[in-house]
Amino acid sequence: MSGDWFLIVAFLIGYLLGSIPFGLILTRLAGTQDLRSIGSGNIGATNVLRTGRKGLAAATLIGDMLKGTVAVIIAGSYDGPDAAMLAALGAFLGHLFPVWLGFKGGKGVATYIGVLLGLFWPAALVFAAIWLATAFTSRYSSLSALVAAFVTPIFLWWFGHNALASLFAVLTLMLFYMHRENIKRLQSGTEGKIGEKR
Repeated sequence: MSGDWFLIVAFLIGYLLGSIPFGLILTRLAGTQDLRSIGSGNIGATNVLRTGRKGLAAATLIGDMLKGTVAVIIAGSYDGPDAAMLAALGAFLGHLFPVWLGFKGGKGVATYIGVLLGLFWPAALVFAAIWLATAFTSRYSSLSALVAAFVTPIFLWWFGHNALASLFAVLTLMLFYMHRENIKRLQSGTEGKIGEKR
């Protein structure tokens, strides 16, 4: 299968993979309380960390990343870069708005990294380096993600990956929108720090 039809299929594959809520699945299997009832109520790794289960948080991070990477690799292997980018968009939207959870999902950081890893891995390394540096100095997970995501499209554009830069500009805008409450808390000084139970 190729052409326009597969582009639609690529998007749907990405969306369905992106919709898998690893944080919720893993915490339920581990017998913890509903992840949506603690901390920020988010289903991502940062909120899983607030349960005190570091292993579960790491597994959630890896799962949410790899579902994006796998979507990109599958689509790209069948129909090239355009299909891979549509799968990336689908996976990101699937994580933000999963069909299984009434379209109420996570904020997209791990999946953002995962699709970036699948599309252009050096940019994923840059994202990770900026995230770690910002997290080390500020201890704010949200701020670290926002700074790294802001730099990502610029990095891609600088190295001549214009189509990817455009895609990640869109993903970055969505990521900022999903973090709008975090941005307000950062401005007011009430944002929770990494490892802090809320």
